[in-house]
Amino acid sequence: MWNEEQMRNYLKENLSQGRYNHSLGVEDAAEKLAKQYGANIKKAKIAGLIHDCAKEIDKKEILDICRKNGVDIDYVLEANPSLLHGAAGAIMAQKVMGVEDEDILSAIKNHTIGKSDMSLLEKVIYLADYIETSRKFPGIEELRNAAFRSLDEALILSFDKTIEVVISRGNLIHKDTVEARNFIICKVAKEKDYNK
Repeated sequence: MWNEEQMRNYLKENLSQGRYNHSLGVEDAAEKLAKQYGANIKKAKIAGLIHDCAKEIDKKEILDICRKNGVDIDYVLEANPSLLHGAAGAIMAQKVMGVEDEDILSAIKNHTIGKSDMSLLEKVIYLADYIETSRKFPGIEELRNAAFRSLDEALILSFDKTIEVVISRGNLIHKDTVEARNFIICKVAKEKDYNK
């Protein structure tokens, strides 16, 4: 596997300055969240740093990379290939950078739309991508604060915000995002019932 310097150099050469800065911000946020919730800090930093390594690749190329590597592409992903940049990024992390760790690869793959029953590292990277310091949108401070109170409740807020924005733009909502949200809502409800 490449070392951190090699990864940074690759990102500098293949991403815009803004996207590179975002990647550094996600690495930092992932480290903080990993410390807060007991995730593997090294894995969180690596996944956070390289999570968007395929973000600025042409949509046709993203589709090609995913098809050649057996990614299931449904009609929502076909209509919006940019949602596949996580899957393409995991493929590139493995094939270009030599990342073999399944936790890291899964966190990169699923940081875009989420999935049902996300692992701790997947949750950390999904949320770190959402709350890193360069992000500016209404409600971001509420979400940042929630992220350090309850990982699951912050994820519900982030899924709600994502779905709200997707609907306002008239775009398709991927079923994995809905399933990720529903799974966490049920999990949180069960925990509250259990703790009564």
